[in-house]
Amino acid sequence: MKNSDISSALATPLPSSEPARKSFALQGRRVSLDPRTHAVRADLADVRLAEYVFAPHYAAPLSYKTCSALTLREGRKTDSEVLAELAPGEAFEVLEVAGGLAWGIAPHMGLVGYCDAALLEQVQ
Repeated sequence: MKNSDISSALATPLPSSEPARKSFALQGRRVSLDPRTHAVRADLADVRLAEYVFAPHYAAPLSYKTCSALTLREGRKTDSEVLAELAPGEAFEVLEVAGGLAWGIAPHMGLVGYCDAALLEQVQ
């Protein structure tokens, strides 16, 4: 087959008895994950969960440790539910830092939440 034959074949629409679709949806396995124990939000998810959930963006966790005791909260606001208190030196996997808050995972507890980013130190 010549290049001109391929070009004309690609340019010719295929006959169809079905009306053209105006939109599409991704289909596949769907898993409902608890956002307090799995790092998934509407806009971002832990890259290790890519096999289970779709997100517009994925992040690879960065290893941090707490410099002092800190509070892990469910949401960004200071009146959000407290999930745990982390002791100095505890590991914390950061997925996002925004507005002075870090969102990530306390791996030894298996909890996901927000904490004060200033109280974290990156592990080399």
